[in-house]
Amino acid sequence: MVETAAALRTVAHNVRAARTRAGLSLEELSRRSQVSKGALVALEKAQGNPNLATLVRLADTLGISVSDLLQGPPEGRVRVVAADAVAPLWTGERGSEARLMLTTSGPAPVEVWRWQLEPDEEYPSHPHRSGVVETLSVTTGRMTLIVDGTEHTLEAGQTATFDADAPHIYRGSGTEACSLIMTVHLPPGPASTT
Repeated sequence: MVETAAALRTVAHNVRAARTRAGLSLEELSRRSQVSKGALVALEKAQGNPNLATLVRLADTLGISVSDLLQGPPEGRVRVVAADAVAPLWTGERGSEARLMLTTSGPAPVEVWRWQLEPDEEYPSHPHRSGVVETLSVTTGRMTLIVDGTEHTLEAGQTATFDADAPHIYRGSGTEACSLIMTVHLPPGPASTT
């Protein structure tokens, strides 16, 4: 419980700092991200329990990575992250999960995710901001990637990449769990002000 409270305080600080840097009011961030103002107020007070979709919407709107919302200050020149040291940001009813392992620094950061999709379980993702590119590398099992309504089957050893500014869904396929590594390539610069 102490770790959860500390993580929520970190997210609260990082959302408030990013919103301030972007010059956005709570109302404007709410409008652009489609996250209610009440949820934003609670989040900035380190209250509530934001889900993965909320964090992705806020990060996209603020022009930063999800890791930027979750991480404290850097600890050193080399960062090593063990899978079991990172809590899942999404868990499905059948045991699927998504863990954000780390985000690279620099003007065009890359998020590295570790996913496990159980058969017939899916995660629908809203479209990201323009310029976001996702790459999926399946290590075991099989999955279906649906981008803009078109299905693409990926099996162990296959990699797919796509512009993530369209609706997309990740679904476990076959008879065993699908494991994959996802990279999310974020465009440089701040989010659009439209």
